[in-house]
Amino acid sequence: MLSREENALLTRVDRGTPMGTTLRRYWIPALLASELPEPDCPPVRVRLLGEDLVAFRDTRGRIGLLDECCPHRGASLFFGRNEECGLRCAYHGWKYDADGRCVDMLNEPEELHFKEKIHITSYPTEELGGIVWAYLGPPERRAPLPKFAWTQAPPTHRHVSKVIQESNWLQESRAASTRRTRRSFIACSRTPPIVRVSNRRIRSSAARPRGLWSI
Repeated sequence: MLSREENALLTRVDRGTPMGTTLRRYWIPALLASELPEPDCPPVRVRLLGEDLVAFRDTRGRIGLLDECCPHRGASLFFGRNEECGLRCAYHGWKYDADGRCVDMLNEPEELHFKEKIHITSYPTEELGGIVWAYLGPPERRAPLPKFAWTQAPPTHRHVSKVIQESNWLQESRAASTRRTRRSFIACSRTPPIVRVSNRRIRSSAARPRGLWSI
């Protein structure tokens, strides 16, 4: 039985925590590529390692992964308009490209160039094996892409799906009732083996660690 401190050390994955720092050194499966089926389609909410993000596929097919909250007034970019190579906030119209640069402001004079001073948190993404992978760590420590056998197989020879299921396997430091959700990405070729990549997230009314990835 782990102590409360040991359990927190292993399960807390927010930015700045030991486990969060470790997991941010790897590419993480963020969502299925099929969830962003075409350019300028509606954005998708993503939660990784305790961070609330929004993914979108721009007009050129590039996938952006941005902080969900617009830095102007904190409105959710999930409700934004995906148009002309950028995601436009529905509140005041600030628009961001896949790199997090502000490329348009409807409420600021163009000659002030104020948009050039604004940048939203963004993370690199790669589409591989039917999955959109994200890297949340420092650029200088970026790891190689996860080139598993099934990621190299053509679409006709693999199947990728995402499953959300209730789970109670994680250790609790309290006897409180806690709802736990396990989100899994399952990818397999037409022949064995099967590779399972899972995201385990703890939810509770109390302060709990969230977004633990294990590969």
